[in-house]
Amino acid sequence: MRAADHIVRSLEAHGLVRLYCVPGESYLALLDALHDSNRIDTVVCRHESGAGFMAVAEAKATGRPACFAVSRGPGASNGSIAVHVAEQDAVPVIVLVGQVSRAERGRHAFQEVDYQQFFGGMAKAVWEVADAARLAEVMPRAFHTASEGVPGPVVVVLPEDMLSDEVAAEVSAPWPVARPGVAASDAEAVHVLLAKAERPLLIAGQLLRTSEGKTALAAFASAHKVPVAVSWKNQDVFDNRDPLYAGHLGFGNPVRHRDLLSHADLVIACGTRLGDVASQNFSFPRAPQPVQPLIHIYPDAKPIGRVFRTDLGIIADPAGTLAVLAKLPAAHAGPRGEWAGEIKRFIDDFVAFKPSSPADGVDFGRVVEAISRHAPANATIITDAGNFSSWVHRHWRVTPDNLLLGAIAGAMGFAVPAAVAASMLDPERMAIAVVGDGGMLMTGQELATAMAQGAGPKIFLSDNGIYGTIRTHQEKRYPRRVSGTDLHNPDFTQWARSFGAHVVTIDKETDVDQAVAEALAHRGATVVHVHSSRETISAFATISGLRGLGS
Repeated sequence: MRAADHIVRSLEAHGLVRLYCVPGESYLALLDALHDSNRIDTVVCRHESGAGFMAVAEAKATGRPACFAVSRGPGASNGSIAVHVAEQDAVPVIVLVGQVSRAERGRHAFQEVDYQQFFGGMAKAVWEVADAARLAEVMPRAFHTASEGVPGPVVVVLPEDMLSDEVAAEVSAPWPVARPGVAASDAEAVHVLLAKAERPLLIAGQLLRTSEGKTALAAFASAHKVPVAVSWKNQDVFDNRDPLYAGHLGFGNPVRHRDLLSHADLVIACGTRLGDVASQNFSFPRAPQPVQPLIHIYPDAKPIGRVFRTDLGIIADPAGTLAVLAKLPAAHAGPRGEWAGEIKRFIDDFVAFKPSSPADGVDFGRVVEAISRHAPANATIITDAGNFSSWVHRHWRVTPDNLLLGAIAGAMGFAVPAAVAASMLDPERMAIAVVGDGGMLMTGQELATAMAQGAGPKIFLSDNGIYGTIRTHQEKRYPRRVSGTDLHNPDFTQWARSFGAHVVTIDKETDVDQAVAEALAHRGATVVHVHSSRETISAFATISGLRGLGS
């Protein structure tokens, strides 16, 4: 068969049901091979970043590798943002990149790029397949590498002439992925430290997002009465209504929250690389020498002990480790109810929504609060990068029944493509996205993809005419010196309607509840255009307050 057909059959063998792409002449043969597949839906996107973000969203939602294809040069450059997000977020994504023909390599040909150099610092592996006979090895290796250890992106580069070569080898079956087991001695060591602690705290991360991880985390916390703080954009790993919920470790957390958690006498970091956001800019745990004993459980040795001195590092599957620990006798050093109760009292007060009535637009928090009341209990929640998402993280009591999708890497433009992908993955599960006017004009054109695919995402757009996150920093450091953060926007109501989407507009606070209910009741793709306040710039700050802090 042709190499292109071999690739498609390999994708099918690995269970791929969707390939996101922007077509290019560098992989025409692959597009032709996809024409004959009745198992893979080729989703044609409007920009390579949109295709990449859709693949990242699918991989986050399913835990399995997802795939997108881009053409050489500009196409690969546009798609590189998704490669970076997949690496930062530890998500298994396969990127197929068309390349110039083999005879042109090394001659600075039209759109030629050395992808080993281009993607080498972001991807787990980059392979350029010059010999079609190697596809039987490279394709299963790509899926295996993307999934094993810490998941991440793998790039497979396909010279355009190679795709038409004949391949004699059979398509290889998927390679099993080994998972590090839990040593009895490690579990016992954790148990001993836990038994000595009066105020333990667990920081739960990305690698607990599976159903097994969520179940094991809940069982462990309940068995040993350990409060759980969730890392950035991973609130769905633990029930935010649980008495042991210790909050979301994201941006903008108040000092009181960090100070309260710092009273812990044992920290267990599980399923997180414990980067700057999860550790509150390396203040909790404190780098390089934590105040508390630190246990770090992760399936890869690289992050363990890299920034923080770690008393006990365990290279193991986080979910499996917690499942084992949950079955051990309850490890209580005295009553932990007071510790958990102190945290709960803070959290209950902190997440309670207190609406404001700004004069310059709608408090977007009112919209998020209304969505949280009207949305189905199992809604998929998608956040873009920006201040508007702070209301979701602070006030929406997310549970493991929800699916929370957001770019930990902080990439703008994630939400709309991710919402389209989530809606296609499970049409019966409502996909609700919040996005700002900045991100909307980066990838909002993927509304066209939603309409073409019959997808029905609900997109709530905060339109306040500024790059809000940057304005926040600007007003804190250079109050009243606005530079580069004002936006000139189209009429988003007309813009969204031109795609054929159902559109609801909110321009005053009395409209919020009815408009949200109407939007969520509509079956098809819906955009809610919110004329939101600049003054109420986030769930944590106002412009006037920031200027007062900066003066």
